[in-house]
Amino acid sequence: MSVAAGGRRAARERALGLLYEAATKDLPIEDVLAALPVPADPFAVEVVRGVEAKRPELDALIGRFARGWRLERMPLLDLTVLRMAAFELTERTDVPTAAIISEAVELAKRFSTDNSGRFVNGVLASISAEVRPGRDPSAH
Repeated sequence: MSVAAGGRRAARERALGLLYEAATKDLPIEDVLAALPVPADPFAVEVVRGVEAKRPELDALIGRFARGWRLERMPLLDLTVLRMAAFELTERTDVPTAAIISEAVELAKRFSTDNSGRFVNGVLASISAEVRPGRDPSAH
């Protein structure tokens, strides 16, 4: 199923909000999804459930490439954006690498600290080089 870029952008933003809500309220993601008055976009739900299901693997991957940063010291928004993008890089091979990284950087810039965009970009570029070798992250 093809989703327009604007649709995916909005779905990623919604997924970020849902994952952040679950983390800050210490709720299972299924409870957060069940409480929604309007169901989330299927792509957002896939990302949210995928991040939750693969969190240990995603955290291990992020931890290897976030040099000088322990996960528990990262801003929660940065970590959540990294988890989402790492999930897409590893599980959604149909989504272009450049689109995943670009969207993650934009989310980090928009919702987190002034330095978050550069940090997220650097970590994801390193992750993509390992999980998608031979693919140019700037190629669309």
